[in-house]
Amino acid sequence: MNKQPVLLLVGGIFSLMIAMGIGRFAYTPILPLMQNALSFTDALAGFLASSNYAGYLAGAILAGALPLNKHKTHYLRVSLIVSVITTFAMGLSHSYILMLILRLVSGVVSAFIFVLASSIVLDRLARAGKTNWSGFFYSGVGLGIFFSTFFIPSLNSSFGWEGVWIGLAIVSTLLSVFVWRWLNDSISTEVNKKNPVNELPVPPVKWLPWLMIAYGLEGLGYIVTGTFIVSIAQNTSTFHIDSSLVWIVVGFGAIPSCFVWSSLAKKYGFVKSLVLSMILQAIGIALPVFWSTQTSLFISALLFGATFMGITTLATTLVRQMSPTNSSRIIGYLTAIYATGQMIGPTVAGILTSFTQSYNAALIGAASVVFVGALFLISGIRFDKKDQS
Repeated sequence: MNKQPVLLLVGGIFSLMIAMGIGRFAYTPILPLMQNALSFTDALAGFLASSNYAGYLAGAILAGALPLNKHKTHYLRVSLIVSVITTFAMGLSHSYILMLILRLVSGVVSAFIFVLASSIVLDRLARAGKTNWSGFFYSGVGLGIFFSTFFIPSLNSSFGWEGVWIGLAIVSTLLSVFVWRWLNDSISTEVNKKNPVNELPVPPVKWLPWLMIAYGLEGLGYIVTGTFIVSIAQNTSTFHIDSSLVWIVVGFGAIPSCFVWSSLAKKYGFVKSLVLSMILQAIGIALPVFWSTQTSLFISALLFGATFMGITTLATTLVRQMSPTNSSRIIGYLTAIYATGQMIGPTVAGILTSFTQSYNAALIGAASVVFVGALFLISGIRFDKKDQS
C-alpha cells in the first residue's frame, strides 16, 4: 500500500485538529472557566466568539480571492504558526480588548488552514482515486474537540484557565511538526478531466446559490449550540457533573460523522444526505428547550457532534465536485458564506440570552434557521438521481 496518501491524510487531520478543534472550538469548553474567573456576561462572551468568527469570515474571503494555488503549502505553514501563537497568547492575556484581537486573528488563520488543507487534501485524494477518504480528513475537527477537552479539567485545576490555553498551544505545536512534514502540495494540482475518479452525480453549477444560502443559514444556526452548549449545561440545574463532558460528547459524535455522512452521500446522494443531516441538527439544537435534563443535553450534544462536521464535509466535497478546476477559490467562497452566518449567531444569541435570562429563545431561533436551510436544499434532491456530466 502506498503510504503517501495515508501520511497526507494524517497531516490533513492534524491540521484540522490544530486550527478547528483547538484554535477555534476550544473556546467553547474554556468559556465557562473564563466567565467564572473574569465575570464575563453572556453578551460579552458572544462578542468574543463573534470576533473569532469575523476573523474566520475575513480569512475565508481572502482565501477565496487571493491567487493561492501556487503557494498553498507556504500559506498553510505560516497560518499554522500564527494559530499556535494566538492560542498560546490567550493564556497570557487578561485584557478583553486583547482577547478580541487574538480571537480575530485566530479566526483568520483558522479559515486559511481549513480552506488550504481542504483544497490540498481533496485534490490529491481525487488524483489518487481515494475521494471516499474525505470523511476521514474532516474527522480531524471532531478528534481535536474530543482529545483537547480531555486536557481541560486537569490543566484548569493545576494552572487555571490560562494554563488550559497554554497547554493546548503546546499540543498544537507538537501536531504542527507532523503537518509540516506530511501535508504539502508538491505535485501538480491539475485536475484530470478526461478520467475523473470516483466522482458522484452532483447538481449543476447553476444550483450553487441554493447551496450557498443553505450553508449560510447552517452557519448562523449551528454556532449557537457550538458556542454556548457547555455554558447551557453548567446553568442547567439538573446537570450535576463536569459540564465539559458535554463537549467531549460533541467530539465523540463528530469523529465518525464525516465518514458516515460521506458513505450515506455515496449511497443516497449528497443533497438528500445534507437535508437529513440539517433536520437532525435542528432537532438536536431545540431539544434542551423542551426537555431540560442531563440526558437531553447529552443527546443534544451527540446529535450536534454527529451533524455539524458531516454537513461541512458534504457541502465542501460537493462544491469541489461541482467546480473542480479552482477548488481553493470555490471552497473559500462557500466558507465565507458560512462564516458570515456564524459571525452573527453568537452576538444575537448572547444579547437574547442576556435580555431573557434564558437560552431558550436563542436555541429555538437557531433550530428554526437550520431547518429553513434544509428546506432550501430540497430543490436539489432531483439531481441526486441522475448524472449531470
